[in-house]
Amino acid sequence: MAFHIVLVEPEIPANTGNIARTCAATGTHLHLVRPLGFSTDDRELKRAGLDYWHAVQISYYDSFDELRAAYPEGRFFFASTRSSKRYSDVSYRDGDFLVFGKETKGLPQALLDANPGTCIRMPMTDKVRSLNLANSAAIVVYEALRQNNFPGLEG
Repeated sequence: MAFHIVLVEPEIPANTGNIARTCAATGTHLHLVRPLGFSTDDRELKRAGLDYWHAVQISYYDSFDELRAAYPEGRFFFASTRSSKRYSDVSYRDGDFLVFGKETKGLPQALLDANPGTCIRMPMTDKVRSLNLANSAAIVVYEALRQNNFPGLEG
């Protein structure tokens, strides 16, 4: 099993490419929920992922509901600057889904409202609105991996 990163309607190809590279390095499954703000043939997307695309397991969905239906037993954690729970206060298990929203708006409020107990945030000063999406995904997935002793990554 592996962790999962979910990007709901990502807009910037370089961020998605960088996240794909993190997924390749960590054995994390990448899930992309449409609409995407770019073409998967985008030059910036390919460049950001370098030559690691062959090592990334990617799945595409037309809605978040479609993804959730595909994994009815999955545990989903929703990143939001509006959450009161820190990402480091969660006990992650292998197979968990780490869900991130679009760069300009984050996750839909209805999704956050429907999942208040599993929303997480990264602490930061009030001088910025949010962290970069690729950085946020890397921070959370590496915390989940650390808690699980970096399964399969030390060889």
